[in-house]
Amino acid sequence: MVTKQLTLLLDTNVLIPLQDSYAVLSENLASFHRLALVGGHQLRYHPASIADFERDSDLDRRVRNLQHIRRYPALVQPAKCPWNTPATSPNDACDNEILYALECDAAHALITEDKGLLTKARERGLGNRTYNIQTAEDWLRRLHLPHDVSLPNINDVPLHSLTPELSHAFYNSLRDGYAGFDDWFRKKARENRKAWVYRDDAGVLGAICIYDVQTDEAITDNSAKLAGKALKLCTFKVGQGVRGRKIGELFLKAAFRYGTENACEHIFIHADVDKHNYLVNLLIDFGFEDRGDYGSDRVFVKRHPIAAPDDAGIPPHEYVQRFYPHYQAGTNVRKFLVPIQQGYHRILFPDYDAVQSLLFVAGGSVGNAIKLAYLCHAAAKNIRPGDVLLFYRTEDEQAVTSLGVVDQFAVLDDAAKIAALVSRRTVYSIKEIEGMASRPTKVILFRLVKHLPKPVSYQQLQNDGVVTGPIQSITNISDDNFSRVLAAGGS
Repeated sequence: MVTKQLTLLLDTNVLIPLQDSYAVLSENLASFHRLALVGGHQLRYHPASIADFERDSDLDRRVRNLQHIRRYPALVQPAKCPWNTPATSPNDACDNEILYALECDAAHALITEDKGLLTKARERGLGNRTYNIQTAEDWLRRLHLPHDVSLPNINDVPLHSLTPELSHAFYNSLRDGYAGFDDWFRKKARENRKAWVYRDDAGVLGAICIYDVQTDEAITDNSAKLAGKALKLCTFKVGQGVRGRKIGELFLKAAFRYGTENACEHIFIHADVDKHNYLVNLLIDFGFEDRGDYGSDRVFVKRHPIAAPDDAGIPPHEYVQRFYPHYQAGTNVRKFLVPIQQGYHRILFPDYDAVQSLLFVAGGSVGNAIKLAYLCHAAAKNIRPGDVLLFYRTEDEQAVTSLGVVDQFAVLDDAAKIAALVSRRTVYSIKEIEGMASRPTKVILFRLVKHLPKPVSYQQLQNDGVVTGPIQSITNISDDNFSRVLAAGGS
């Protein structure tokens, strides 16, 4: 049976504001709640949260919170968590029960504002199904209001062009965290420092990443150095009003491209783990490693070698995570031609046309996320994480345009499960997903590596013997044919 309803497990820090008549809901929380109701999704809490409240020594608050939480239904008979032991603290035991329910598929996703719980979810391999309010609201908005949302562009600008806006409230949190921020900003503007920025539809600054190339830089308190050129992401802020739109991922995409074009062998950033939990999780997902302390921050470094390093037995899907944009393409990796209609190609790869010209020219921009999803009804069932995808744009161009690497592959016929799986990468509405799920649907989660410098036409594919007839479904191609496509594409 196909169903579009999602079961969303709400942590107490989400439930209580929703039920407290005296609380002023944040814009994201109010929007999330409205979209959940519009979509008919089921909001649940875990019974372990009751036990958590019952330990509260403040009697009035305990009674009030218990009354609030019981206005929502609880999960029915969730499996007992085997991770808990007599030595597990009551708070950790409650967290574990909630996460184990997610592990057992008692819910499609967990919504929480607890940074510790978000970290535990990632450590348990459940990070892709755990959201804070902002990312959950954006997910539901993209599912239910797809025509109101587009993947944004970020622009590369000189820092001095932003100086007139320095007094704006956007910078307040940066000032609070760094004494003398305004003076530092003006000094770097005079040094011709640059930044990637994102503005909303009204032109208001919503996110900024100030960057700099440094050489033999000491990056930690114990003077550990990065040999050679390294790209430093000096200031990285995504404003609250635009969170959940993949701006952080777009900044990283810009950093990877810039690092490649400027032969930077490392990319690094300082981050406050307690304040910037979501950023830290994003960094780790894209191969950054914790290298130590720098004042009150931790230093996260990504190796970004000029030449692809030896795989050293690293599985292909882990290799691309660690060394992106490098990827494995040896004989142990399958290669596939993947047809995609021009309409979905434009949605999935909005920066494709721009890539055919020079990147990062003055005032230039970069768009499109790295982690994406593709749905189809192809017969292919042997796709594995780490396999390489060559996307063939049908109808207008009839050419291979782009290359990606598979993160995950599944065959599903439940719309809610598909929506949960593609949640962070979706460009599909819930109606589109529900329509596709009327029969078994192939779900491919992948990382976009690049667009080919030169699209490879269908005629060229025929001339080179890569195909012998129309490309109507996902097609496995040989290593030799894969090499021919890359050569023809100037890659």
